[in-house]
Amino acid sequence: QVQIVESGGGSVQPGASLKLSCTVSGVDSSDEFMAWYRRTPGKERDLVASISRGGGTAGYATSVKGRFTVSRDNDKGTLYLQMNDLKPEDTGVYYCNGLRFTNPMWDWGQGTQVTVSS
Repeated sequence: QVQIVESGGGSVQPGASLKLSCTVSGVDSSDEFMAWYRRTPGKERDLVASISRGGGTAGYATSVKGRFTVSRDNDKGTLYLQMNDLKPEDTGVYYCNGLRFTNPMWDWGQGTQVTVSS
């Protein structure tokens, strides 16, 4: 059974930084593309960032490009999302998952809440 645990969220002011972490157990996530998603109130989860198996290729939603950086440590089975210059519109619950084509692969974890407000 695949279990996903996200952490690192918090409440910060605009312009601050946060680094999210995600660990996946029950499967070798190093064999999979991985992604971060964000759910905001009243909306579906949106893809925020994705990264290839080896970490050499990453993609970002236009709204976060240049501010967020996705990375992974396959030895630790951990996915990261470095978020800089946070804006109020970044507020939401952040989730990670495997990514196959455009679809998440596993059941969702509990996510981690990020709140950006002054």
